[in-house]
Parts: sequence; structure tokens; C-alpha cells
Amino acid sequence: MKTLLIEDKPYIRKGLLNLLQLIDAEVEVIGECESVKDAVIVANACKPDLVFLDINLLDGTAFDFLEQTENLSFKIIFITAYEEYALKALKIGAVDYLLKPVDIEELKIALQKVSKLSIIEQRQQISAVKKVWKNDGDQLILSFHDSFQVIDLNELMFCESDKGYTTFYCCNDKKYVASKTLKEFEERLLNTNFIRPHQSFIVNMKFIDKYDKSGIIHLKNKKEIPVSSRKKESFLASFLSWNNN
Repeated sequence: MKTLLIEDKPYIRKGLLNLLQLIDAEVEVIGECESVKDAVIVANACKPDLVFLDINLLDGTAFDFLEQTENLSFKIIFITAYEEYALKALKIGAVDYLLKPVDIEELKIALQKVSKLSIIEQRQQISAVKKVWKNDGDQLILSFHDSFQVIDLNELMFCESDKGYTTFYCCNDKKYVASKTLKEFEERLLNTNFIRPHQSFIVNMKFIDKYDKSGIIHLKNKKEIPVSSRKKESFLASFLSWNNN
């Protein structure tokens, strides 16, 4: 099988290559990638039969890669260090996975499973996994270097952007900082109870206590959020409409 290794840590890739050589697996490694961007390019060019896929990559996640290669047919073995939340999601989709550091016996078993799995079954499993991880309903999933954080949108009061980072403030006094801009979360949040009154803020309207016509939102936790002058009319219209529903 033509095989692509997608893993952001070189020593993990090297170790996996060594194990594949030791067990004399019937795989031909046609490329190694550490980012979503490179992996998509190589996958489209080489059309692998099998992909070893890490969850968290340099510029995104495994699911970003899957979304951008939906037209391709390949089998997947996930490589992950996440023993709890991530593995529960993977198990729901019944996709093969390996825990880091990769164990040679587990690798053998995973390869045996993949060899018996049809492409149709694999794509169905990928769809199931993507559904688990897709940000919909009342939850938002943030991807960090070593974990995935689930945020209940009913508890999210507001988001604040600063120099390419976004901080999520929840009503339980918890906050989470993601290394993405506010714009990357805007489409997802504005489909619910949230509104963007200012370039640096997205606010959950259910936590608004008062709005000063001067252009200041007062949240129930006493936090004050500015409304930009060009958004005052649209904000007020949206806020009044939301309260009337």
C-alpha cells in the first residue's frame, strides 16, 4: 500500500518508519508531512492507499486534512497521544488508532485491521468521526497543542481578540486562549445567540444586562464591552429583535 505519514514530530515519524521496516509490512512510504497544507498537497499528488494521521498538526488538525481531501479514497490509522477525550471520539467512529509511543504489536494489529477494511467502510467511519468533532449544537471545540477543550456555548459570555489570539470567557470564571483570530470563530458563533459589536469582541446576548446608547454593553458580570460607531444601529436592531423572540 502506498503510505503517507502525517505527523508533526520528526522523531515519531522516524520511529514509525523503523517499526514498519522491522515488521516488514507491505507498505511503501511515499511521503512524510508535518502540516495540513503539505499533507493535502502530497495526498492529492500521490493518492495514498493508507495514511498514518496525527490528530494535532502544525497548522491545524487531522480533521482539517480530512475535509480538504474528501475526494480521495484512502484508509487511515490515527496516531494520537490523547487517551481520554480524543480516543472516545475515535472509538465512536471505529477508526483504527495507535497511542504514542507506538507499540510494534499494536501496529501489527492496526495494519491487519486496515487490510480487511474496505474503502467504503473507511469513508463511512471518517464521516462518523468528523460528525463527532464537528462544531455544531451547543458546543465549540478548541484545539490546543496537547488537548481539545469543549466549551458549552450556553456558558460562554464573550470572546475577546488580541494580536491574533482569542480569549473565551465563560460564566464559570474559566477562560481559554486559542491561537486563532476572532474571525475564524465568527461564522460558527454568529449562527447562535452571539453578536459581534466590535472588531475585538463577540458577545453572547443572553449575558447582556444593559446597553447604554452611548455605545457600551454591560454584561451581567459587570464587564463592559464597547460597540463600534459603525455597528451601533445593527447591534441595537439585532439585540432588540433577539429580546422580542
